[in-house]
Amino acid sequence: MTPTRRFAGIVLLALALSVAAPAQEPDRLSLTLEDCLRLALEKNPMHLASLEKIEGAQSQLRRAASGFFPQLTASGLYTMDEKLFTLEFPSFIPGQPPQRVALDFTKDYQFSMSLNVPLFTGGRLVSAFKQAQDNLKATRETVRQSRQDTIYNVTGAFYGFLLAKEFAAVSEEALALAEKHFQNVKNLYEVGMASKFDLLRAEVQVTNLMPSLLRARNGLTQAEAGLKTLLGLDLEQPVTFTGVMEFVPLEPDLENCTAAALLNRPELNQMLYQKRMAAEMVKMSRAAGLPTVAISGAFNYWADAFDFRKNTWQDYYSINLVFSLPLFTGFSTSAQVGQSKSLLRELEQTHRGMVDMVKLEVRQAILNLNHARETLRSQEKNVEQAEESVRIAELNYSEGLATSLDVNSVQVALAQARTNRSQALYDYVMSQAQLRRAMGAEDEIR
Repeated sequence: MTPTRRFAGIVLLALALSVAAPAQEPDRLSLTLEDCLRLALEKNPMHLASLEKIEGAQSQLRRAASGFFPQLTASGLYTMDEKLFTLEFPSFIPGQPPQRVALDFTKDYQFSMSLNVPLFTGGRLVSAFKQAQDNLKATRETVRQSRQDTIYNVTGAFYGFLLAKEFAAVSEEALALAEKHFQNVKNLYEVGMASKFDLLRAEVQVTNLMPSLLRARNGLTQAEAGLKTLLGLDLEQPVTFTGVMEFVPLEPDLENCTAAALLNRPELNQMLYQKRMAAEMVKMSRAAGLPTVAISGAFNYWADAFDFRKNTWQDYYSINLVFSLPLFTGFSTSAQVGQSKSLLRELEQTHRGMVDMVKLEVRQAILNLNHARETLRSQEKNVEQAEESVRIAELNYSEGLATSLDVNSVQVALAQARTNRSQALYDYVMSQAQLRRAMGAEDEIR
């Protein structure tokens, strides 16, 4: 083989190996519930969007505070072209035409600085500043609500994934039991101890369980995709979610939970701050009819030529005490006051309705928790009885004391019992999360 052919063969072999080599899989993440909560608070777009509102509210507060400071403005002007003012004077010499003189009353170059210091604004500046402060506090409550919503949604999605995983495991176990029974029937049929009918029934039972398993696996895939979306992860990112749904005994007291909810719920705190903002709006509306007092000053520097020789530039200044009093505004002030008072009454009624809603949410969360706890206890006993029924039915069938239909029935009952237990456990842990959310409790993410 010539060197050229040998080199070409090496190149082709390298290309073939590079094509055949599988693409490197991204690093697999292993996430617990706490990891998911921390990741969501760092990457969830909706929560990150709410955090940006803080910066906007802080900027609004700085803008309101700027009204208390003097306002200093500098300006410059250059006259590019102008038409001069012409005056006509009669001639002092008899018989001569009148004299026309062009006068320039402006300066081509003008520089000025103006100063304005508010002394009294009827309380408008103070009310605007208090409004901005309350708006910042309300915005922080909005972010706190977003945090709680994110935690609740991620908790639900995480436990939903575990529930879907449990459903898939139950379906796989039900199929395994049906296949085991089918193999047992087949063995008995081959030695003449089972009928053809029993064999067909066992085979049909295996086939009937396949769609349930496929649905469970599809639900698991969808639950995983939904959880990744909440976490801000790429759907192709391989992730292993580790955790279990545990029964944690909880006996909540309605009175204490309601008191905590009325104190901590972000929505109620937001409404309180909005009511304070509306009260300041009433004051600002009334202040629109009050006089204002300010000190203004101006310093001007001008010349006809951009030349800094002596006596080329002239300057002058003025300092003024400005008093302004609105005498008639077409009744707009009273209309604005009425509008602000109406908004305040609206917020008060909304706050009352929200308090009732929060109390109802706490009560419903406790009822759901108690119901889920009792359901879970009953399903635990039910699973034990169903497992024992399957064991007895399979033993009796092997001894000819039960039919294949009996075995199939108890296997289906066992699968349903395990499904109900998993659903009851999911409902219990989610009712706890619902109660924490209704109380406005802050989950500590370590």
